[in-house]
Amino acid sequence: MDNQSSNPNTNRIVHWLKNSITARMFIIGILSLILLIPLFMVQDLIRERAERQENVVTEINVKWGDAVILYGPVLRVPYRSFREKQITNSQKEVITESIEEIEYFYFFPDKLKIESNINPEIKKRGIYKTSVYKSKTSISGSFSAPDFSNEDISKENILWDKARIIFNTSNLKGVNEQINIEIGNSEYTFNTRYQQKNTLPSAHQNLYLMESEVLNPIDLPIDKAISFNMRVSVNGSSEISFVPIGKTTEAEIKSDWKTNSFTGSFLPFNENKLTEEGFDAKWKILDINRPFPQSFRDNLPELSEYAFGVNFMIPVDEYQKSERATKYGFLVIGLTFLVFFLIQTLSRIPIHPFQYLMIGLGLVMFYTLLISISEHSSFLKAYLIAGISVILLISLYSKSILNGWKFPVFIGVSLLALYSFIYVIIQLESYALLVGSISLFLILGGVMYVSRKIDWNNY
Repeated sequence: MDNQSSNPNTNRIVHWLKNSITARMFIIGILSLILLIPLFMVQDLIRERAERQENVVTEINVKWGDAVILYGPVLRVPYRSFREKQITNSQKEVITESIEEIEYFYFFPDKLKIESNINPEIKKRGIYKTSVYKSKTSISGSFSAPDFSNEDISKENILWDKARIIFNTSNLKGVNEQINIEIGNSEYTFNTRYQQKNTLPSAHQNLYLMESEVLNPIDLPIDKAISFNMRVSVNGSSEISFVPIGKTTEAEIKSDWKTNSFTGSFLPFNENKLTEEGFDAKWKILDINRPFPQSFRDNLPELSEYAFGVNFMIPVDEYQKSERATKYGFLVIGLTFLVFFLIQTLSRIPIHPFQYLMIGLGLVMFYTLLISISEHSSFLKAYLIAGISVILLISLYSKSILNGWKFPVFIGVSLLALYSFIYVIIQLESYALLVGSISLFLILGGVMYVSRKIDWNNY
């Protein structure tokens, strides 16, 4: 009796699963959610490859020389300062003692002229590449006589006999020639001063201090302006920039690099900076254009945030575009399943859930093909190859399911339109949301128009 009573119930359930639109929609929804798992795995793969690319580029840059920031030259003049300290002597009397300390004044140049020639090249490791360069920079200008009139420092406490020129750079490893400075009638050599590496989190690179030998009195701007000239030859990667410390800073950077990006707080003023051979960019920055003075007392501040220069990084956006494409993966799977569902419902051609699963996995394969091919070619070529491959795969597979060419051709055209739409969305930035919203609205309208012919009351 139990077997006889259970068989009709089982048959009714099987019949409902095969013929009910509600059951079909439920199964398709479950399959769509299951396919999110491989889609998320593809997104993790893209992030992993992007991190690998970043690590390789960082390793190459570290060995060759990091991005370069040049900050100087700066005139450092020590002076004596005195502070009072109360001490208790052996007779338990409180007396005041004057303690002498050495402090420093830092003066920026009155005029600063920078002329830099950059020779970039490509370094590769496997499928990854980055840009490195050799640079030769000429820095000239003049220091005017320092003004101590507004400071509480007497002339006899100024230690002109211990004055030096200091120079800062973010990349000591890349320096390939001795750095000297010609100031007044003499030439002085810079020596690196040991500094403990800054371990605090910072948006800017560490700057390393180099200081010259003690300047001769005749080479100091005590009563008149003194001119200087120096040359810096340094290897670097990704970027080179300069801090505009002159009261008037003029700079010119030349290179045959085609894909450049001017960075920093100031942009070139010349309109003809980009040429067929590369670029020739010029800057002119006045002290009124930047938020810091021409001299500092006690400590020299870190001013890298006000630097200007050129970025030589190779634009690598394949991973970013691939990741954006995968964000539309659920939309592609959902709309494709919707097309098959409407065809199945209107034509009453049976489609097994396993066949839906195979179609969904084919759609997911598009993204693995996209990321793997784009690593060896352009994103457009990778997108075309992956898209055409998946469209042909699903169209031919649907031919065996739907018995004829009418529906497979329609599915192929629908996928072509869908992938074309997603490619356009990926390329757009400002209008991506607008175009996407309008297109989805039209798709929804089309689905509503087609589904009106379905008699939902019979299921």
